Amino acid sequence: MGDLLATGAAWLEQQRTKHLTTTVTYVRGEIELAVPATIGRTKYEADDGHVVRVEFTDRDFLILASDLVLAGQQTEPRRGDLIREGNREFEVLDWRYSDPYRQTLRITTKETGTTEP
Repeated sequence: MGDLLATGAAWLEQQRTKHLTTTVTYVRGEIELAVPATIGRTKYEADDGHVVRVEFTDRDFLILASDLVLAGQQTEPRRGDLIREGNREFEVLDWRYSDPYRQTLRITTKETGTTEP
């Protein structure tokens, strides 16, 4: 019998991708790729020594690692890459794996503006 937790995690990721995603465009230079992504955000605390502020990132995108294939190669996000959601454009700031099995990328972004429709 295989790893029951890994099997369960894979099933959950398939369900998330099937039912909780919207198509976004991942852009690196001249390469554009349509990928399904779940929209989220990350909460973090900023402490200046006097007051703790709770802040959120503009937008996080959860994308299956196996879906991020650019120029025929599975790749990892890079700072400065872009993600377009409708006519809104977001710049990649950072990323991490969202699960212990490295199936899903959580890509942290900031909104840079809008594009022509």
